[in-house]
Amino acid sequence: MKRFPIWSWLWFILGALYFFIPLVSTLEFSMRMIKGKYTFEAYRVAFQDPRFYQSFGYSLLWAVLTIVISLLLVVPTAYWVHLKLPRVRPVMEFITLMPFVVPPVVLTFGLIRLYGRPPLLLTNTPAALIAGYVVLSFPYMYRSVDAGLRAIDIRTLTEAAQSLGAGWWTVLKDVIFPNLRVALLSGIFLTFAIVMGEFTFAALLAWPAFGPYIEEIGAMRAYTPQAVSVMSFLITWGSIMLIQWIGRGARGQEQITGAH
Repeated sequence: MKRFPIWSWLWFILGALYFFIPLVSTLEFSMRMIKGKYTFEAYRVAFQDPRFYQSFGYSLLWAVLTIVISLLLVVPTAYWVHLKLPRVRPVMEFITLMPFVVPPVVLTFGLIRLYGRPPLLLTNTPAALIAGYVVLSFPYMYRSVDAGLRAIDIRTLTEAAQSLGAGWWTVLKDVIFPNLRVALLSGIFLTFAIVMGEFTFAALLAWPAFGPYIEEIGAMRAYTPQAVSVMSFLITWGSIMLIQWIGRGARGQEQITGAH
């Protein structure tokens, strides 16, 4: 008989407790708005606040725009580096790590100094905010795309497509993007989670995003912020589950295609 992996299960249980105990505590506290019983009153109050929908809608819109811009910037660049400039890959990896090195506060003030005066006056528009979000998402988006490109033979796929008369845009749209489906979904939902929970850029640039909204109501109310935090967590985990579901469908589709 195989020996029971007691240490593996022990570390797994400890990790699960470390992860779930704060979440359960937050959920339990958010349901104690009415003294003496557990209710969802805090969630009802949160859903009745018009600013909840406004801030969530703004962050959702900016997340979509950030994802689109990041894909248009990262995918062609990473593809070209893998195909034509493999020696530049360490440089690209270093550049994409810069958002981890430079604090968001410094990045925000850099954007304000650069785009807060003519000729590029962008701080009065969401353009500067979205630019900051794109920079923050670079490490996650680039590494997701880079891992996807390493898993496929892009040189063979490109040469086969070009031998059939496909141009560069057709190669990217019809060959590279479909083969990076799972990798792109990982980068997309990581970017989505970052934008939905980001605070520094939105607060310093004075835009009504979801992160500053949670911080503001946290200074005024006791139970509603915890309810909103739980909902934000569920949105993030819902996105991760969606990644797994779509990714499983993509792998199944690839296996069926390979069988044919």
